[in-house]
Amino acid sequence: MRLERHEKNTNFAWRDSKGPFRIITESQADSWNQDGGFLLEQVISQSTLDKLIEDIDPMEAKTNEFLRTVKNKRQFIARADEVTFALHVVKHSKSARQFAKSKLFADLCFDLLGPDCRLYWDQAVYKKPHCPEEFPWHQDNGYNFVAPQDYLTCWVPLVDTTIDNGCAWIMPGVHRQGTLRHWHTDLGYECLTETSGAQPIEAKAGDVVVFSSLTPHRTGPNHTAGERKSYILQYAHDRAVMLGKEGEDSTLQDDPDRQFAVIQAGKYV
Repeated sequence: MRLERHEKNTNFAWRDSKGPFRIITESQADSWNQDGGFLLEQVISQSTLDKLIEDIDPMEAKTNEFLRTVKNKRQFIARADEVTFALHVVKHSKSARQFAKSKLFADLCFDLLGPDCRLYWDQAVYKKPHCPEEFPWHQDNGYNFVAPQDYLTCWVPLVDTTIDNGCAWIMPGVHRQGTLRHWHTDLGYECLTETSGAQPIEAKAGDVVVFSSLTPHRTGPNHTAGERKSYILQYAHDRAVMLGKEGEDSTLQDDPDRQFAVIQAGKYV
């Protein structure tokens, strides 16, 4: 499947991850290289998840209350009582900050990106019970163009996620083309219309859905009576920059409050 590339994606070449690895298996590395992602099973304790939920829930509730006050009860892709976000959790939660800097994610960064990486973005996304909305097919690097393009997304389900409540789906193999052209929709940016071969990744609490910033992915509606809760952490190469739009300067992604190093020269920070 050949697709139209992003205008800033002019000379991208995918770099396969090769061992020796600290945490992933050879099979998982093959899935990363060929499909653009894999499921890492049962690597987070329930007590850790409970503490994250304890800190994130009030942040999400505050966001939801705010959304109820704005026009049409929505702001960009967030919608009151349907799809809500809690941004930059690490700025407000010591537990989240420790979690983001943990050996688990430092080792994933080492295996998949290299010896020098830092947190680029973190956010919680909640889909409310019986939420009909789905996020369209997009690449994370399609929202803001970061260079190098290939950063790491760790999609952490805080509760069990299934097709019924809005688990993540990926489109295998497309990541090797780099960042694609995206267009705006009512629920964010989109880059795919032909989706045959898409794969759902159902995940239990304690798992991590691992995929590239270049892997097209989506989440479906929540048809259940329960709230689907996820926490997303994204890690970029050290010295990564966000390329400015026309006439704007590029920005080094090193905000010490939320974009801290997790591994330097292969050593834990």
